[in-house]
Amino acid sequence: MGHINFSHLLFGTAGIPISTPDRNTLNGIRHVNELGLGAMEMEFVHSVNISKEAAPLVKQQALKSDIALTCHGQYFINLNSKETEKIEASKKRILNAARIANACGAWSLCFHAGFYQGMEKGQVYHQIKKQITEIISILKKEGNSIWIRPETTGKGTQFGDLNELLQLSAELEQIMPCIDFSHLHARSNGKYNTKEEFKQVLALVEKKLGKNGLQNLHAHASGIAYGEKGEKHHLILKESDFNYKDLLKTLKEFNAKGVIICESPNIEQDALLLKKTYGS
Repeated sequence: MGHINFSHLLFGTAGIPISTPDRNTLNGIRHVNELGLGAMEMEFVHSVNISKEAAPLVKQQALKSDIALTCHGQYFINLNSKETEKIEASKKRILNAARIANACGAWSLCFHAGFYQGMEKGQVYHQIKKQITEIISILKKEGNSIWIRPETTGKGTQFGDLNELLQLSAELEQIMPCIDFSHLHARSNGKYNTKEEFKQVLALVEKKLGKNGLQNLHAHASGIAYGEKGEKHHLILKESDFNYKDLLKTLKEFNAKGVIICESPNIEQDALLLKKTYGS
């Protein structure tokens, strides 16, 4: 599973870097490499914006530029909707993103899986697990081995606390969590921000998923604004209280490998800050 054996952590941008001349996906991949970064997340958040015909060109460019590609699926997903047609539409969106992302050579697809909608957490878990099982079964038949990653979410109303996602990943094949460290921090209204707490998170991942959990990381880190209800919006790292320095130290201590994508508003500057801080 997973098409890349990572030898270290790669840092990348959530989408095409802002400073890319003539901004499109191919130029974005080239520019990520020129900036000295190692990864880029394709943003399918509003729609899958790469055609089936263009996908092989993206794959070619990523290989040529030595860039690891990840993908963020659409925002309009709720695998726990009370309406069957919304669940079916959500599954379709995930499958569509997974097919195009895989054709582009992306190794991992993250998305926000759904909302609790006032229901009991165990019931929601069961429903979302059922839908994801169906998605995986279809992808397997198609020979598509892209990692499917429900993301840790930034608000208490959204499905996706760390324990739920680790359980899901332990129980199903081809599933891993996308750990958004800024979301963990925001969801808990300020916790998950000390070395001790970062250690607890990484130790838990290792305990539940084995070594592979940390050798195959798809994570997000950025500045974040939050309140009692969780995430408000992303911020530039230095304008936020998010303790990225200790996060990076802890990742290094655990010898984590994989991709860290930066979603700060100044994507490439903060991605480079993360890389530089990690390397120092």
